[in-house]
Amino acid sequence: MIWHALLTVLAGVPIGLQLGATGTGGALLAVPMMVYIAGIPVQQAAAMSLVIVATSALLGAWEYSRIGQIKAEAALAFSWTGMIGSWGGAYAHKLVRGEVLLIGFGLMLLVARALMIRYDGLASLSEGEKPCAAAFPRTCWIKVAGIGLAVGALNGFFGVGGGFMIVPILVLVLGFPARPAVGTSLTIIALISLGGILGHLQFGSLDPRLTALVIAGSAVGILLGAKLGQLVSPKAMSATAATITVGLALWLIVSNTIKLLGVQV
Repeated sequence: MIWHALLTVLAGVPIGLQLGATGTGGALLAVPMMVYIAGIPVQQAAAMSLVIVATSALLGAWEYSRIGQIKAEAALAFSWTGMIGSWGGAYAHKLVRGEVLLIGFGLMLLVARALMIRYDGLASLSEGEKPCAAAFPRTCWIKVAGIGLAVGALNGFFGVGGGFMIVPILVLVLGFPARPAVGTSLTIIALISLGGILGHLQFGSLDPRLTALVIAGSAVGILLGAKLGQLVSPKAMSATAATITVGLALWLIVSNTIKLLGVQV
């Protein structure tokens, strides 16, 4: 029991380490770390990941709200369909075999990394504030409703925040400046994750004790990551995070494909 508790805390450390060092991507490590380090079943790991995501995003959103960097209408427009999609994603999650989920998770990690690279390359080329960022008319509500549903489905199905999709959409499609995009994205993630948590509670299970242990490990990781971020250049940290993400994705895909096919190695 004590050994499992220690492993659960340890599973949270890389999540916080990535978040503290780079400011992003911690949730992308959450499910694999909990499954492979602490031996937590995939569905429960996804539910626990959403609790961590929602808590972190809520704290970040509160900080951005204090300096007026959240666009409330955009957050609501994304979130009302996003919460529905997240609840549906949680329901779909329980219907899929664990190995298939982890293969899908690996593919999603590769897509997330590609989107991050594309965003880094195009963000500086985005034009000034567009109507959706300035006033958010009715056409913008319609535009983001479908996007919110898709992001929510990923959120509930895989237990990830979806910021790797939301921030580029806000900046490159809707014309948000960078800081309001981050603050608004955090608000959206917090709200959408609530729908996924409710879905996982309804269709699966959530262990409060294990969740608290992972959060404790994540807090330690954030402190270590913040120190590491001061010692290592942002470019080096970003390259390291990219290497870890791609390596983890390929390992998830290959190892779980082998299990799924029943190949003896």
